[in-house]
Amino acid sequence: MAFTSEFIQVITTTDSKENAEKIAKALLELRLAGCVQIVGPINSHYWWKGKIEASQEFLCLIKTKKEIYNEVEETIKKVHKYTVPEIIACPITHGSIDYLNWLKTEVKKE
Repeated sequence: MAFTSEFIQVITTTDSKENAEKIAKALLELRLAGCVQIVGPINSHYWWKGKIEASQEFLCLIKTKKEIYNEVEETIKKVHKYTVPEIIACPITHGSIDYLNWLKTEVKKE
C-alpha cells in the first residue's frame, strides 16, 4: 500500500448508460482518466427546483490525477446532458502501489 495525494476519484451521475459511456469514452480518449467504471442503474433522490425528485441514473467512477481535475470537469460538462451535473472529487489517500503506478502511466502527463 502506498500513500498518495496525487490521485483522485471523480464521481458523476447521468440519466442513461449511453451518456455514461460517452463521458467515459471522452475522458479515456483524451487520457484524462485511467479507468472509468459505470455502475447502474441506481436510484437517486435529490432536491431540484424546490422539490424532492427521484430518478434512475448511472454512476461514473473516474480515476485520474488531481492536477488535471479542471480538464476532467470541463470534458464532463461538454458531454453531459444535465444543466447542473454532479461532479465531485475525492482524494485517493492510499492504494496499491502497482495500481497507482499503472494509473500514473495511463493518465495524461503534464
